[in-house]
Amino acid sequence: MAILSLRIAAFRNLADAEIDTSAKDIFLVGKNGQGKTNFLEALYFCSYASSFRGVKDAALTRTGEAAFSASAVLGPLSIKKNTEEILCPRITIKVEKSRKTINLDGKKIEDRKDLLDTIPCVAFCHEDMEFVSGSQERRRWFFDQTQSLYDQVYLEDLRKYRRVLKNRNAVLKNTKTSGDYRGAAELLDVLDPQLLEYGRRLMEKRLAAAARFSTVFSPLYEEVALIKGIGVSYVSSWKSPDHLAERRTADMAQGITLSGPHRDRYLFLQTGDAVFGEARNAQDFSETASTGQRRLLALLLRSAQARCFSVEAGKTPVLLLDDVLLELDGEKRRRFLSVMPAYEQAFFTFLPEESYAGYGKADTLVYHVENGVIAKNG
Repeated sequence: MAILSLRIAAFRNLADAEIDTSAKDIFLVGKNGQGKTNFLEALYFCSYASSFRGVKDAALTRTGEAAFSASAVLGPLSIKKNTEEILCPRITIKVEKSRKTINLDGKKIEDRKDLLDTIPCVAFCHEDMEFVSGSQERRRWFFDQTQSLYDQVYLEDLRKYRRVLKNRNAVLKNTKTSGDYRGAAELLDVLDPQLLEYGRRLMEKRLAAAARFSTVFSPLYEEVALIKGIGVSYVSSWKSPDHLAERRTADMAQGITLSGPHRDRYLFLQTGDAVFGEARNAQDFSETASTGQRRLLALLLRSAQARCFSVEAGKTPVLLLDDVLLELDGEKRRRFLSVMPAYEQAFFTFLPEESYAGYGKADTLVYHVENGVIAKNG
C-alpha cells in the first residue's frame, strides 16, 4: 500500500495540515531547516511509530505543545478519490504526556511490530553513514532491522534474547558488587541455556542473511562505485558451543556479558570473487575507503535493504530519500538512479537550486516547504 495522505498536528515545526500524497513520486523542495526532513520523519513515524533519526518521542513535539499526532490514509495509488474514506484504512499515532497510542482503522495496536506489514518504509538519510563509519552497535542495528522487516520470528528471537541478556547482566552486576558467586551460578545455570538457544538462532540466521545480502549489495556497489567485490561478512563472538560457559568467570569479574550476538561484528570486505561468509582477521573496507566511497556504501546499503525486503516479503516498500542525491556527483547520481530499488512510492527532498524538475515524471507531485508550510507547486 501507498500513503495517500498525511495529516500532522504539532509535529516538530510543521504546520497542522492534511497533505495529499497520492502519487508514485513526491518531491519536497525547500531550503535547509524548513521542514522537509520533518515531513519524511512524520511519514516514517506512521510506519514504525518511531523516528528514523533515533530521537525520543518528546523531541518530535512542537515547542510549546503537550502532544502531537501523525495520521496516514493508506491504499493503492489507483484508488478513486471519492471512495478514499470508505475503502482506505487510516493509521493514527498520537503521543501525549509520554503515552503513545496507535490505531489502525479504529483498532488499537499494542505492539509496534504489528505495524511492520502495514507501510514498510526504507529511509535514506545522512545518519546512515553511522552504519559504515560508526560503531558495530549501529551496524548490528541496521542488519537486525533489515531481517526484522521480513522475518518476524527473527524479531521475536531478538527480543527474547535481549530480555534474557538484560536479566543475565543484572545478575552479573549484582555478583560483582556482592561477591555471591554461588547464588549467581545457580541463576546463570537457568539463564544461560535460554541465552544460548536464542543466540544460536540469531547467529544462524545472521550468517545466512549476510551472505544473501552480499549477493544483492555487491553488484550494486560495483555498478555505481565501479569497485568490484565489496560485500558483507558476519563475525560471531561465540567461538564454540561452550564459549559462554568458558567465559562465565570473566563475565562475573566484569559484571557484564562479554560475548554473544550483542557483540557480533559485521565487516565490509573486498574479495576478487565476491564470496562472503564468516571471515576473521580481515580488514574492513570502510577503514580504507575514501569519504565518498563510504558515503556511497551507506547509500547503497539502504538500496540493498529495500531490494532484500522485496525479495523476501514479495512486495515493495515506500522509500524516503532525504537529500541523498545532493551528495553524489552527476555521474554517480545517474548510476544510482539507474539501480534504484523497486518501490511502491518514493518521497525525495531537494534544495531549490537543484535541477529536480529533470527527475520528475508527468504525475510527480511537487511541494515547496517553507517555515513548516507544505504548499503545492504552482
